[in-house]
Amino acid sequence: MADRLANMVQKQKTIKQEFVLSGIGLHTGCQVHVRFKPAPENSGIKFIRVDLPDHPVIEASARNILIDTGIPRCTSIGRGPAVIHTVEHLMSTLCGIGIENLVIEIDANELPGLDGSGLEFLRAIKKAGILEQNAASRYYEIIEPIGVSENGSSIYVVPAKDFKVSYTLDYDNPLLRSQFFSATINGEMFEREIAPCRTFCLEEEANELRARGLGKGADYKNTLVVGKDGIKENKVRFPDEFARHKVVDIVGDLYLLGMPIHGHVFAVKSGHNLNLRLLKKIWEQKEKYQKKTSAVRYELGDRKVIDINGIMKILPHRYPFLLVDRVIEIEKGKRGIGIKNVTINDGFFQGHFPSRPVMPGVMMIEAMAQVAGVVMLTDEVHHGKVAFFMAVDNVKFRKVVVPGDQLEMEIEVVKEKSRIAQIHATSKVDGELVAEADMVFSFTDAAYLD
Repeated sequence: MADRLANMVQKQKTIKQEFVLSGIGLHTGCQVHVRFKPAPENSGIKFIRVDLPDHPVIEASARNILIDTGIPRCTSIGRGPAVIHTVEHLMSTLCGIGIENLVIEIDANELPGLDGSGLEFLRAIKKAGILEQNAASRYYEIIEPIGVSENGSSIYVVPAKDFKVSYTLDYDNPLLRSQFFSATINGEMFEREIAPCRTFCLEEEANELRARGLGKGADYKNTLVVGKDGIKENKVRFPDEFARHKVVDIVGDLYLLGMPIHGHVFAVKSGHNLNLRLLKKIWEQKEKYQKKTSAVRYELGDRKVIDINGIMKILPHRYPFLLVDRVIEIEKGKRGIGIKNVTINDGFFQGHFPSRPVMPGVMMIEAMAQVAGVVMLTDEVHHGKVAFFMAVDNVKFRKVVVPGDQLEMEIEVVKEKSRIAQIHATSKVDGELVAEADMVFSFTDAAYLD
């Protein structure tokens, strides 16, 4: 069981080899060449404007979102004079197939529109190859519901164990009425059901954009233009392609958080403006809870012993369920030995064989798990986290434990990822083995307990 759970940890990904895509920007009509390069773990998605002096770097981040650029109906990022428009289809593709680290060199101010979807980005990335890296994938878990609404449009996100988007579309046009699409975002599903879905607009919107000098690179091949009599010189790939493309936009816009989210997004007639306002609120929530949890740490220094006051700074447990009295030896993140003094005053003795008190085996397991929590959470990489007990295997009880005994619990971290750790634990009384078990823990933000 432990090995199976550990294998569930998702790894960061980049591409195996660099490649180039060329095309025309949908809005600016600019000729653009884009070179995609592998990037190291934990480096994120970075754009480089190679056509500008000093080659400015623009991180794909909520910090760099630009509003009111004069180019509507797309998402733009930038720093100073360095701007890149229409990043949403590429960002959506990277999120959908799990690319977290990438360098993107671009020689103009807009990404190529290609066929108006994420499909050609996806095919080029798969042809270059996807490289799984050693570091565990990062994501932000929505902690509490947040959302925005305006003029009958809305977008909300609530906590969930994965990333799911549900979209309701409703335009004043017979072809665009009451479309609904909902999906949990994963690589296989994204490639098959979402990536091919193209951008669209009403014919009157297209005329308005052209009148403003925009939409210079759009045509009937890369944009589904919907007129009164139907789609102009094209046909849909899915009956609900319009709603599905809105999901493309949401996935791409929210990936500007810098990592994927775990949450369920509910959207009704939302576009880039509302998407980005929600993203800002998600960013604020993330910053709020990171600051809140940054103080949840224990600086071990060179000490090898942690008393009960130190233990209570590390673990959230309190009487009557705090079962560790002292840690007498510790190598943070690797191994440790904890002490539990078993006394007749322990509450569980009142009902567990009260005529002849015996410590419940499950309490021994819990005590060992708490020592494991101390060992793991003193490691700097897990500061601001809480360890949840996920699984236990190979449990053996060798001898009863009674009041007056002292449990000496030794913990060894067998395997660890950023999100999951495997532990082997033993308990002894007077040097004699009384219990042992293999355990699996997962880590999440300590703010979960607030």
